[in-house]
Amino acid sequence: MVLWLLILIPLLAAPLAWMGEQWSRHAARWIAIGALFIDLLLALLLWSQDQWFQDPGQGAWLLESQTSWIPLWGISLHLGLDGLSLVLILLTTFLGLIAIVASWTEIQVRVGFFHCNVLLALGGVIGVFLAIDLFLFFFFWEVMLVPMYLLIAMWGHEQRRHASFKFFLFTQAGSLLLLVAIIALALLHQHAFGRPSFDYADLMGLAQKNEMGWWLMLAFFIGFAVKLPAPPFHPWLPDTYTAAPTGATVILAGLLAKTGAYGLIRFTIPLFPDAISEFAPIAMGLGVMGILYGAVLACAQTDMKRLVAYSSISHMGFFLLGAFAGTELALQGAVMQLVAHGLSIGALFMLAGALQERLHTRDMRQMGGLWGVIPRVASMTLFFALASLGLPGLANFIGEFLVLFGSFSVQPFLTILASTGMVMAAIYSLAMMQRAFFGRQRETRIEPDLSNIAFGTLLLMAVLQVWLGLYPRPVLSTTMPVMATLVQQTPPSSNLTHPPSKFLPSSNSFTSHVSAP
Repeated sequence: MVLWLLILIPLLAAPLAWMGEQWSRHAARWIAIGALFIDLLLALLLWSQDQWFQDPGQGAWLLESQTSWIPLWGISLHLGLDGLSLVLILLTTFLGLIAIVASWTEIQVRVGFFHCNVLLALGGVIGVFLAIDLFLFFFFWEVMLVPMYLLIAMWGHEQRRHASFKFFLFTQAGSLLLLVAIIALALLHQHAFGRPSFDYADLMGLAQKNEMGWWLMLAFFIGFAVKLPAPPFHPWLPDTYTAAPTGATVILAGLLAKTGAYGLIRFTIPLFPDAISEFAPIAMGLGVMGILYGAVLACAQTDMKRLVAYSSISHMGFFLLGAFAGTELALQGAVMQLVAHGLSIGALFMLAGALQERLHTRDMRQMGGLWGVIPRVASMTLFFALASLGLPGLANFIGEFLVLFGSFSVQPFLTILASTGMVMAAIYSLAMMQRAFFGRQRETRIEPDLSNIAFGTLLLMAVLQVWLGLYPRPVLSTTMPVMATLVQQTPPSSNLTHPPSKFLPSSNSFTSHVSAP
């Protein structure tokens, strides 16, 4: 029941928030905050139970709910929760609250409908993280798309209609490919067992022994890579992130990108282990391409939001590299990267939005000398720029370090190439600080600094960055059983450059080292 509550609370609160606009100016905002805060408390309550730190055993769900829905087609309302789902749901509810705070002063028109769409999108995201029937998963996958399209098209900045159409076109194309692959899997089950099934457990390993499995794996990969996004499936991202309002950008970069990453780890790798062993070097190459391509284009940007958008492509490349390396250490790093990237990219988009709201421009050539004018914005931007480039002691460093360390034994050349992305991140991050906040002040400006609420929110995100940077055990221990099971299910890559060294530590040993009190 608690799993359905996590989904239904934001979905049921959505129409209430829409109606709340008629009651008072801030009613819709408080309804959205209340719904997400209850969800966050529920997730924290689940996390506080000791079972999350124990090995669940292969294929086990720590919390599960199943009810028959359309038995003729083998479809059921099947939800399952493990450590990976729980960590991402915690991130969803937290960043959902951040998105509402970030929209507090920016959204002044149709406030109720805006928060209705935010809650619908977040309910869909939570459903994606919980559904283990593939038909139900696809249902929630689509539920989150339409509200996001409306958020961009109705409350976005210039070029919002073009950007929202591009977002819808790319994501729908990926979704249709995914739907075809899901239906094909169900039909393969019918061919093998005489009845169709969309259940995750029934479909495990079903298509791995034939050529069809390779093509279905490719369809799953493209469907999720569009949402990640990974080159060459990324063209929608820069325009969409730039045109979307700040709250929607926080959700897009911090959460929707994570649904693509989750789909790769949850479905693509375990459902097609043999095909993945052949495809892994290609996927890792795309990850490195994303790291370098995103970093080079970020260096060339003068629009602050586009710079942050391209940096997001670069940082999500580390996830792709780690997810397909096939080692437990790299997989743990990939999941840590999802959490750390969600916090840092959400804060950077929130700060870019705050600057746009005050200066009415995102062009860094028209900024400069703002450090003394808006010191709260400047100091927070410096902190999260350092976090984003992977400064030791902060959460992003743990994620990228584990990915590189765990991938080196599998693809040393690609890993060395990927590490140059961290150097380039330092270049574009520090250039952004120099252009926007240092140097000569362009004109005499007296701009209001961050409010106490916005500053406190960013401080909280900074504290989480430091906490997870110095003490990553809560995330690593919660997701370790899931990652260990995933490594057991996946055979070594057939194109393995070097066998894993016995001298490299496992994630278990790393976790115990970094978490020692």
